Amino acid sequence: MYEHTKEDIIRGKTSLGIEFGSTRIKAVLIDQNFETIASSSYQWENQLIDGYWTYNLDEAIIGLQTTYQQLKLEVEKNYGLPLQKIGSIGCSAMMQGYIALDQAGELLVPFRTWRNTTTYTATSQLTEKFQFKIPQRWSIAHLYQAILNEEEHVANITYITTLSGYIHWLLTDNKALGVGDASGMFPIDQSTKQFNKKMIAQFEDLIADKGYPWELKNILPKVYTAGENAGYLSEAGACLLDPSGTLQAGIPLCPPEGDAGTGMVATNSVEKRTGNISVGTSIFAMFVLEKDLSTVYPEIDIVTTPEGNPVSMVLANNCSSDINAWIGLFRDFYEAMGLKPDMDQLFSVLFNKALEGDADAGGLLSYGYYSGENITGFSQGRPIFVRSPQSHFNLANFMRVHLFSAFAALRLGMDILTQKEQVTIDRILAHGGLFKTPLVGQKICAAALNVPVSVMATASEGGAWGIAILASFMVDREKHKGLAYYLTNKVFKHGEGQEVCPNPIDVEGFALFMERYTKGLPIEQAAIANFVENWKE
Repeated sequence: MYEHTKEDIIRGKTSLGIEFGSTRIKAVLIDQNFETIASSSYQWENQLIDGYWTYNLDEAIIGLQTTYQQLKLEVEKNYGLPLQKIGSIGCSAMMQGYIALDQAGELLVPFRTWRNTTTYTATSQLTEKFQFKIPQRWSIAHLYQAILNEEEHVANITYITTLSGYIHWLLTDNKALGVGDASGMFPIDQSTKQFNKKMIAQFEDLIADKGYPWELKNILPKVYTAGENAGYLSEAGACLLDPSGTLQAGIPLCPPEGDAGTGMVATNSVEKRTGNISVGTSIFAMFVLEKDLSTVYPEIDIVTTPEGNPVSMVLANNCSSDINAWIGLFRDFYEAMGLKPDMDQLFSVLFNKALEGDADAGGLLSYGYYSGENITGFSQGRPIFVRSPQSHFNLANFMRVHLFSAFAALRLGMDILTQKEQVTIDRILAHGGLFKTPLVGQKICAAALNVPVSVMATASEGGAWGIAILASFMVDREKHKGLAYYLTNKVFKHGEGQEVCPNPIDVEGFALFMERYTKGLPIEQAAIANFVENWKE
């Protein structure tokens, strides 16, 4: 295997996936057998600036270069070879959001991420106009809200895109976007796999009196489906990615995708009746639909697979941020005791402790709302932890309730699919950092959703590995058979990981927790109303 991998590196028979996640930028290099040759990551965080959640895009470039440099060094260390050739590259990132550029390619306003819940008026009007659910985080919602707010930058827009599309443009000079990520910008026409022309015309009619010098169709990226070539690494792009000048230009890039699409790929969930769940700063579950939903639901988005097939998506804005914050507190205690913590061990010990807790988490209650939560109707968030004198307060229940809370809002959205639309879910394939600790996340997820949950060996690699697979699919000779065939018969030929079925006692315990969670929502509302964000002033 070692010699085969070296040969793949020498001949450039590799695929590189780079994903800009909510807490880390990750790069994964795979060989022709889809095995990881090298991986690296760079930590970053969003910031709340002037009322908007954003990331510094200069730091995005630093993170891109740092992860590639680390990956290149790992290849050189393990295989004694310079990384000069790569067979294909793919970029993915957090879906949706708003990046608006002027004619010179400069940002007009700071990147507005998926996490913002500032577009309620826009989404309400657009949903009514299109008769199609437009979520607050979608690019078109941000654009229309900026128009309603009469923001000066709108008149100077030349191009709007998502984070994955922005990075892809820097590397290739091609304004491209994969259909999955594009479906988080503007609705997709299922017959053409392109932006819906009728709705574009409706939008143009809506803003006709504004007199802007652009038309919507001309400022959106070109839409590509999985398997298509979306450009080549330019000389400038090669220097941007690898400032040392070692990497050769001309490498083909697959369509840039969102983390939802790469999650579907990473879990082999692109066929009808398949589903996956992705867990990170946000949490979302996706199910490839057999038929259209009977009506528009505020809690359910309609997006697509990387091939353009319709998918129902339930997304909760908040998931792991509060858990990570509490574990950071335990780390601080560890360090105050004069000890140096092993963070992997700390996560493992605390997560496993949750399995020792009471089935319902001992009467404890938590809302990990760092930002607004669309499913429960909050435009802002306040992370809070609540208990009564009668609660069974110990470490096991403390960890269990925070893991429960990570899945709670998602469960409310899932109930609509299963109870109102009678969507059948045979099992869920899961991925994301929360599942890195063996079995714990699976058991909690299975209890929360009352469905068997499988986690792949690649679960912690997540979307970076998924976009590397899409890059590999683009150059594969058998791509004409379709992505589902490719995943099932080549990538996942030898299995899909370990499955955990829901424990009835845990299911009952989570149901009791959900009663507390729904009844306690006014507590969260009171926290938002009375605990102001600018308390330092």
